[in-house]
Amino acid sequence: MSSTANQPEQAGDKFSSLSQKIPSIFFSVPFLIALNLLTLGGFITYVILNHQQEPSQVLAAVPHTSSVLNTRKIPSLTPEPSRTPFYFTIPTSTPTASPTFNPSPTPTPTAAPTLPARANITGIVGHRQSMPLSCEARSAVDWAAYFGKSINEYTFFNGIPLHGNPDKGFVGNVYGSWGQIPPNAYGVHAKPIAQRLREFGLQAKHVRDMTWRELKTEIAAGRPVIVWVVGHVGQGTPVSYTASGGAVTTVAKFEHTVVAIGYTEDKIVILDGAKTYTKYKGEFLKSWGVLENQAVIWID
Repeated sequence: MSSTANQPEQAGDKFSSLSQKIPSIFFSVPFLIALNLLTLGGFITYVILNHQQEPSQVLAAVPHTSSVLNTRKIPSLTPEPSRTPFYFTIPTSTPTASPTFNPSPTPTPTAAPTLPARANITGIVGHRQSMPLSCEARSAVDWAAYFGKSINEYTFFNGIPLHGNPDKGFVGNVYGSWGQIPPNAYGVHAKPIAQRLREFGLQAKHVRDMTWRELKTEIAAGRPVIVWVVGHVGQGTPVSYTASGGAVTTVAKFEHTVVAIGYTEDKIVILDGAKTYTKYKGEFLKSWGVLENQAVIWID
């Protein structure tokens, strides 16, 4: 009896003990996490299965009519024509032809007129100078007479300004000794002489650095030329002279003027006062060059 009675009691105790443990299990943290994971997994499985079944349900509900079948694309055995390939072409700019520049024709230089081998001017008459240093005035009035203008030597000379610079007037006393340089008695250069001739209505021009060819051109044209030389077309030495006011000019001892009236291939014809003579070209050019090839010419 005692053993039988104890068995139900033990069973009841076990159930009572188990009932007490169950609430503690349900409310433990690991159990709650596991329960949540199972719930989430079941929801995801439901969504997936429900999504996959929807198309079949829709198709089952729609009757199999011809219009519905026509909406379904039935593959055709006729091959579709291949599409023409499309090429993307980048347009290239057509190069513009560069303009052709035709160079202007080179102007043909005008040939210098051929000068005669020799020339001589007749009709000009020279005279001896009236004063020791009046050679410039004497040459000028003889030159003027050739062009039809008669002028007295004294009258001509008295109109030349006196100046310490021979490029601007007569330097010194006209009765002084020949062969000196400024500021002593000397003479006058081409510019004041040309200016004085113009005062008488003559078309006179002074030049410097005149060439041999230019001189021959004047003579060949029948126009005598007054030239500045040393002595009677002899040798000399240029001297740089600073006049009052600071102007610098070239002077030479025995400064003198003559008139060139003719030439040949290697000589020149000189009218020196009342005398006429010839000098070799080289000798003349050296003497003329001392005073920088000064001259007085006729201009049309």
